[in-house]
Amino acid sequence: MQANSINILNVPYDGFMKQGRPTTRSRTDFGQRVFDARQRLGFSQAEIAEQLGITQSAFAAWERSPVALKPEQLRTLADILNTSIEELIGTASGAKRNSGPTGKARRLFEQVSKLPRSQQQHVLTVVEAFVQNKAVRS
Repeated sequence: MQANSINILNVPYDGFMKQGRPTTRSRTDFGQRVFDARQRLGFSQAEIAEQLGITQSAFAAWERSPVALKPEQLRTLADILNTSIEELIGTASGAKRNSGPTGKARRLFEQVSKLPRSQQQHVLTVVEAFVQNKAVRS
């Protein structure tokens, strides 16, 4: 006889749930700037770490501990986070910001813009209906 699994909370995993233990260490100033830039773009630590060719735990240390990065690592990190080295190290506030939605939504709409025009129209029809429905409820 096979055991049945029971989900008490009846809440499906949605991909946005926190994983692991929360840290007790506060971020360094540099780490906070990296964290803010990463959050603004909607990237996870694992996604950034993969692009840098390091482990997620190594990247987590960059956000939490004082680190000495190689110049090429700093340049690559700034490029991935769409910002300047000066902003990351705290000597200027010259962020290269794009207009439009942030994070995951922006990345999805960039992919949608590469679809054929007829498929783009289908996506826009669904999004417009959702936005109008939300506006009516508010």
